[in-house]
Amino acid sequence: MSKHNKLTGLLAATLMASALSGQVLAHGDVTPQAVDTEGLSSLGEDWADTNPYRAPSDDHDLAVKIGASAYNQNCARCHGLDGISGGIAPDLRYLSPDFEGDDWFKYRVINGAVRDGAVYMPKMADTLSQEALWAIRTWLETKYVEE
Repeated sequence: MSKHNKLTGLLAATLMASALSGQVLAHGDVTPQAVDTEGLSSLGEDWADTNPYRAPSDDHDLAVKIGASAYNQNCARCHGLDGISGGIAPDLRYLSPDFEGDDWFKYRVINGAVRDGAVYMPKMADTLSQEALWAIRTWLETKYVEE
């Protein structure tokens, strides 16, 4: 292969790698996607202090199913597939399934996270219902890993 062809190939590979790396590093559209919570008990306007769908709730199994889908649509791109974080955002499997964990979860989904003007997590409660967010929390509890 001639020196010219090698340089052309190297240049093409470099350009392609640069283009792809921009795609990999971008988080894409983090606008929350709608979640169908049909079948779950309505929770009203005021936020529950603790997860209302936690077992032995009659809604537990349906909440786990809805939460799994909702997590994959809205959370996995940053928090990782199956709840396993790749380091971009906290690994939510370690969020304790008790009042303390519920309190942190509730605070973060209502307020989001902003540092130095950059949005690290949108205010999910502005778009998703309390039912959808507690369903996500219920599914996350099935993935809980004790530290």
